Amino acid sequence: MSSTVHNLPCELCASRKHSLLADLSETHICTISTNKNLISHRKGQILYYEGTKPLGIFCINSGVVKVYKTASNGKDQIIHLAKSGDFLGYSALLGEENYTNSAMIVEDAKICFIPRESFLNTLFSNTPFFKRVTKQLSHELNIMEEKLTDATQKSIRERLAYTLLFLASSYGVEGDDSQKIDLVLSREEIAGIVGTATESVIRLLSEFKKDNLIEFEGKKIIIKDKRALARLSDFYAS
Repeated sequence: MSSTVHNLPCELCASRKHSLLADLSETHICTISTNKNLISHRKGQILYYEGTKPLGIFCINSGVVKVYKTASNGKDQIIHLAKSGDFLGYSALLGEENYTNSAMIVEDAKICFIPRESFLNTLFSNTPFFKRVTKQLSHELNIMEEKLTDATQKSIRERLAYTLLFLASSYGVEGDDSQKIDLVLSREEIAGIVGTATESVIRLLSEFKKDNLIEFEGKKIIIKDKRALARLSDFYAS
């Protein structure tokens, strides 16, 4: 169940430095802060549904959200995982379209909802902010193009290896000689990121474990050999 919590001023928000709001002037950040609502969400809750109309944008204060599309066979294709500081829903708002995807809470989250007028007024009255938002939209489009290319040119094994490296980079906790992915994703969700069947992910994860590339700690995955995974993913190891 979602619940409104005490509104944390944007000026005091630690995640702001990671967001597009980072360099807003005091006047503009006060406008956003005054009109937003900070809402607490539990794992498994839907933030918005594909096909519905955006009434504003979402800025993640804490937690993780998966953005996904549901295919005709009922399987979810995860487009990306959003974390602290990320904006959600702004491309649909700017395009004056309904959401083209859905968003679900993966890890308990606190998310600010910024109403449409507050966001747009700030966007169109602040040129540097406008440039940052359009640059981010362009970046996301480039990522989508890369994913489309990978889906047609890379094997499932390569895509899974890359996904594990990405998760480790975004949510990893360093150990002595390993890196734990500090995020619990089901095998079905991992398959949704890779773009394959759950059975294939289960089989390949077992093979990766057998090859000493990864190990498991409960439901979490620990990367043991980052270089080997990088070679598998068709990237040069650092």
